[in-house]
Parts: sequence; C-alpha cells; structure tokens
Amino acid sequence: MASRPIALVTGASRGIGAAVARSLSATHEVLLGGRDSDALRTLAEEIPGARPWPVELTDGEAVAAAADDIDTLDVLIHSAGTIELGAVSEVSADSWRRTFELNLFAVTELTRALLPALRAASGHVVLVNSGAGLAAKPHWGSYAASKFALRAYADVLRAEEAGNGLRVTSVFPGRVATDMQRDVRDSEGGAFEPERYLRPESVAESIVSAVRAPADAHLTEITVRPHT
Repeated sequence: MASRPIALVTGASRGIGAAVARSLSATHEVLLGGRDSDALRTLAEEIPGARPWPVELTDGEAVAAAADDIDTLDVLIHSAGTIELGAVSEVSADSWRRTFELNLFAVTELTRALLPALRAASGHVVLVNSGAGLAAKPHWGSYAASKFALRAYADVLRAEEAGNGLRVTSVFPGRVATDMQRDVRDSEGGAFEPERYLRPESVAESIVSAVRAPADAHLTEITVRPHT
C-alpha cells in the first residue's frame, strides 16, 4: 500500500466516514476503521485500494496492536462517535463515560499510537467534531462536553506537533442526514427531515478539501452548516 498516500478513516462503515473514504480513494489508499467487520468488507469491495481495518476503538490494547502494523500514515481521520441525550439531572455517570470513551479517549489513544507513523509522513489529523463542540444546548450535556474537549485536544495536538510537520484540522458540521441523526431526532421527539440537513458527502468534501490543501496551507477549523 505504499504507492500512494495512506489514509485511515474511523467510523468508516457508514455516514460521514464512509463518504470520506469514498472521496479520498481517488488519491489515497484507504484503511477502513470500525467495529462492523462485515460492513467494512462490503465497503472495501466497492472502493479500489481500500481494505478493512477492524478494531474496537475503546479497547486500548487492541488499538495498540492494530496500530503497530502501520509504519507511515499520511492522513488520520477520526469520524467515529456516539451520542446519548438527556437532562443533566437524569443522565448517569455511565452514560457520560460511554460518550467520552468513544468521542474523546478513543481519539487520543489512537492518535498517540499512530504519532510515529504520522510524524514519519508529516501527516494530517482530521477530527470530525460537531456544532455541539462550539455551542452547548439543553439535553446535549455529555455529547457537547466531549466535543468541547475534542476541540481542546485538537488545539493542543496542533501546537505540540507543529515542529514535526503535522497538520491538525477540526471540522464542525451541523445536522447531517445519517443514522445517528435519525436516532437523535427520535430522542428529541421530532421528525427526521433529511432534506433539511447536510448530506454526508457534503461534509466529506470539506474534509477532503482540507486534506488536499497545498503544503503551504493549514486549514485549522472548518464549520459546515446546512443551507436551508
């Protein structure tokens, strides 16, 4: 897989992650990260030069073992995430922990494991954040807190790794027409209206544009909102 740049996309089995993998495949060899091995294999059959990279991102030992086989990595895109809505008076500590485990700690551990490979390629880390990482609202407490923390992590990573040539981009999409959004609308008691939301492919284009930016350009933050 060394003939073209290599990109690892987490959350690649569906939604934004799958859209990013499809778009990036035009210029990169793509590792499809996720838990659903069957879905990853099916997607890999559709994308030339792609192969599954199945791993449970919240399992630190599994992540370290999987990352150990990667010597050089040009792009790491964190697209996996979870959300559990509820009032702060009702949401349990376990719910907060589950949210932070995937939305933050899995990101920090995978990035840490892959830093030598990223440094070797003067690579690029993209963190798919959320509008909730810029402004918190009622019932979104644990999710917003995890995304605020993710933004802080990106800022620190960018500053610490600038001397190693790494670029770090945070992307803040609004509502996106994905399965996760369908679940969110169910929790909110509202209708799922995909025509009012961003398409995963539109968010993917913003991400890929940042990855393909010229070497002298560093897109540090991108905010994408539905045009309705």
